[in-house]
Amino acid sequence: MLIGLCGGICSGKTSIASYLAEQHSFRRIRLVRNAVTPTIEKSASNARVPPADPSPIDPQYTFQTVDALLEFVTLRWQENWVTTDIWDERVVDALLRRPFFLLVSVDAPVSVRWQRFKDRCAATQLPPPSLEDFVLRNDEHLFATVTGLQVLFERAQLKLLNSSTSISSLHSALKSLNLANEARLRPSWDQYFMQLADLAAHRSNCMKRRVGCVVVREKRVISTGYNGTPRGMTNCNEGGCPRCNKATQGGVDLSTCLCLHAEENALLEAGRDRIGASSILYCNTCPCLTCSVKIAQVGISEVVYNQGYLVDVQTAQIFAESGVRLRQFSPPREGLVDLSLGATQDAMSGAEELGRPDDVREVLSAESFVRPIQ
Repeated sequence: MLIGLCGGICSGKTSIASYLAEQHSFRRIRLVRNAVTPTIEKSASNARVPPADPSPIDPQYTFQTVDALLEFVTLRWQENWVTTDIWDERVVDALLRRPFFLLVSVDAPVSVRWQRFKDRCAATQLPPPSLEDFVLRNDEHLFATVTGLQVLFERAQLKLLNSSTSISSLHSALKSLNLANEARLRPSWDQYFMQLADLAAHRSNCMKRRVGCVVVREKRVISTGYNGTPRGMTNCNEGGCPRCNKATQGGVDLSTCLCLHAEENALLEAGRDRIGASSILYCNTCPCLTCSVKIAQVGISEVVYNQGYLVDVQTAQIFAESGVRLRQFSPPREGLVDLSLGATQDAMSGAEELGRPDDVREVLSAESFVRPIQ
């Protein structure tokens, strides 16, 4: 695994790299920067301010070109490596070709980074730039044509907001995030099929909620579905379902709803003969009572959902009595993650399965079972 950390000056890249080295046995690897030192890394006297972490990188792990670095790591891809030397899009393009590479951007409010840079200047007895000068230099560093780093941040698979006030709080947040989990490189089967369900949901035209569903047998997709009005009718988002186009509360007047649910569409597409006894239904929202009885009837063996819904307890009881296993799976967090919140929740805990007991009724009273969508 190779993690590349990109970010502005004093965003916390080096601190995160050091954490990975100390806590997860990652080895630092260096790509030499051939361009001139940007002004953002200089003091008010125009002298380069050395990094806060002066620990040297082993010369055998220092490379002049990204191709040389990539060749070295490719032969050792099962080991853990981390670099903060993500200089430009050419470097990113080369690294992203490998399936073992994860690009992570790190950012922090400019006022926080300025304070960190002032502390770095003080440690080396160099005069710090004013806040105004720092902001101007920062804009040049991030947004300059061709050389600006902001375009790299947008390509990151994971974006970290690091406004942590101490190393200990940063480490606590990183531990919660489980950054080194290899599931970030290649999704598990649960992740894969849940992402397909989310993708199917994007086709939904229902004005109330986008729901997607995938029916799987032996790790092969049998059918997909999303919610909306039946074939031949006016789409829900064009006024086809009067109930969905009104401010009707959840669970009220369901008998007047003209939309087919995602699960219904997936089941209708597959048919009982194709489903078989070992099929699993993935849905980004927990099935309602009506869909649950149909799921049990066609012989689905397991239902995996992501988000909770206003679920009647009878839904879970139907699955329990019908021998259908029900569990919850939430994929690892992606996109923008605020590390200041990471210490209070385990970002990877979604991989834990709710309802592992064979009898779903054992978890009906769990507070986390029903999580209404706000």
